[in-house]
Formats: sequence, structure tokens, C-alpha cells
Amino acid sequence: MLVDSVDAPTLSADDRHHLTRVLRVRDGDPLTVGDGAGRWRPCRLGAEPEPVERVYEVPEPSPAIGVAFALIKGGRPELVVQKLTELGVDRIVPFTAGRSVVRWDTEKATKNADRLRRVAREAVMQCRRAWLPTIDEVTSFEMVAAGDGVSMADRTGGAVDLSAPLVMVGPEGGWTEDELATDLPRVRLAEPVLRAETAAIAAGVLLSARRAGFG
Repeated sequence: MLVDSVDAPTLSADDRHHLTRVLRVRDGDPLTVGDGAGRWRPCRLGAEPEPVERVYEVPEPSPAIGVAFALIKGGRPELVVQKLTELGVDRIVPFTAGRSVVRWDTEKATKNADRLRRVAREAVMQCRRAWLPTIDEVTSFEMVAAGDGVSMADRTGGAVDLSAPLVMVGPEGGWTEDELATDLPRVRLAEPVLRAETAAIAAGVLLSARRAGFG
């Protein structure tokens, strides 16, 4: 479970309910707590988690990898964030592209960003990841493209490369001519044409595999 401090861990009411009512964890049962910033320790459940061992520290992954994805309909943004978190992606950036069908106003963008952060937090606890990913506020294609180390997913591109470890994935309508006119490096995610959410997850898989030395 995620806590504010592994030195003196306390559980939120929601997390305690999930542990005791959903997972059926009982007092005295083993429990692992982490702070989402690389520190974790074994505990056992009681009135509050009772530490039973020292604190362990996991170095921050390097280089940091990220996926920026154009907004998509329904619950698919949550699916993307959940799977990218499980894959170890460090930064997730929702953005609006020229052909995006979905566009969030300021209020909706803030609400949905908070929701995506909750999804990431739940995914971190499920997969026992030591580091929480950063979920950016919704931004524009131009703002993402202006950053450092950015590449664009495109079927004409080459292999994913950690020299450009933030991969932008476009909407299902594809990139506009203006977006394709940027000088960002292109990376190819798969031979077939992928759905937007599949492409975002594929980018996470390839980045994670490259960092781990699998390909």
C-alpha cells in the first residue's frame, strides 16, 4: 500500500477499507508499504501498519521514459495509464492533437487528470512498483513537441531509441500535416495500424524493454 511515510506509516480510510473488506487482510497479516518515491518496507497490519523490517530503497529508474498520448474517448485513457504504470513508464502526458475528437475544458481536464493519477496510484499498489509515475496536466501537441528528448510514433519511423525517450502517440485520425512537419524523430511501434490506446501501450512496452536491455 502507498503511504505518506514508510518511517511512520498510516493508512487512509479508503485504503484500509480496500485491504480489510476487499482483500480480506486481517490484523497481523503481512503487508508491504511504500511511499511511491523508491522507499518501501515490510509491515504487518494493525491499528496502523506495524514495521517489521528495515526500509529498503530502490534507485530511480534511468533514463526516465515517457509516453504522451492524444486524448481518446470513454474509459480508454484510464486503461492507457493503468498499463503504462504497470510497465514502468515514468511520465505520462495526455495531450490534444489537431485531429483529436476528445477535447477537455479546464474544469474537465483538472478532474480527469486527478482521476488518472488515482488510476496510476492503484496500479502502482497492484504491481508493487516502487516509484509512482508523473501524470502531467492535459496539454497541447505543441507544448509536448517543444520538450527535450521527444519522438513521434509513425509507421515510417525507425526503432524506439532511448535518446528520445518520450514517445508521442497521435489520435486515431492520425497526425496533421503541420504536426508531421516538425523535425521530431519518428519511431515505429508495429507493422499493422494500431488503435490509439494500443499504440500508447506498445510505446510503453518498447521503451521499457529497451531500458531493460531486452531489445
